[in-house]
Amino acid sequence: MPSPQRARCPRYGTTALKGVPFLFSQKKSLTSSQFCDIMPCGWEGKRMPVTTVVLFADEDGTCPLLVWLDRLPAKVRDKCIVRIERLAEMGHELRRPEADFLRDGIYELRVTFQSVNYRMLYFFHGQMAVISHGLTKEKQVPHREIELAIRHRELIQKNPAQYTYQEADHE
Repeated sequence: MPSPQRARCPRYGTTALKGVPFLFSQKKSLTSSQFCDIMPCGWEGKRMPVTTVVLFADEDGTCPLLVWLDRLPAKVRDKCIVRIERLAEMGHELRRPEADFLRDGIYELRVTFQSVNYRMLYFFHGQMAVISHGLTKEKQVPHREIELAIRHRELIQKNPAQYTYQEADHE
């Protein structure tokens, strides 16, 4: 008989199930809907609130993140877009290995491809997650990059409409 294990809700993460034990066989895997139908995690039939993700724009209207993404290989760009979609889906609940808290309210979306670490720095402004810019890193995120994200956050706080990226109409 397998030993009892703590179960992690694959749909909603650990926070909804903290302290709730669940016995399951290691030989049988459950889909997320089966798991959440069995577990009393408090989220039955509910969706987590969607976080609005916006991109920071410089004063001239250019978006540092999009400029950075355009320079990346297609496969890396696709992985970055998936991380952004996960941020929209999970919001504050997004955790490692997909995201991590850096400092001073600045977070990173984490993507690795062929031993290269790609990061997108973001912060929260109300119900919005604002992605500041992207970078490629070797070890730690450089302090100057975090400081840049902090300056972007201050600009968004002063005038969100001016510093939120808007796609130009192509009509």
